Amino acid sequence: MKKTYLTLAILGFILPSIFVAIESIETGNILLYTKPKVTLNGMFSNRISSIFSIDLLFAVLVFFIWSYSETKKYKIKSLYLVWLLTLLFGLAGGFPLFLYLREKRGE
Repeated sequence: MKKTYLTLAILGFILPSIFVAIESIETGNILLYTKPKVTLNGMFSNRISSIFSIDLLFAVLVFFIWSYSETKKYKIKSLYLVWLLTLLFGLAGGFPLFLYLREKRGE
């Protein structure tokens, strides 16, 4: 499963980043962080986007709690790097990256 998780991590970082890059170029809102008000307005611009945003934010919170617990069990040392990459680029890459690191340590 290690190769699968690594492949998913790479795709999870690249695919959303294409849209982030387009948005960054068109609006100047680099990585969606330099204009937080614009980002939040977009995230919660209607009920459907609000549902997806809240669901994703909650999933990230659960991932952080779970990965912290798993880090102690598997003695993974790079958790904060995974968290930083998750905050910068999203859960789609951070979660499979953590699973890859967990599988690698579990050998």
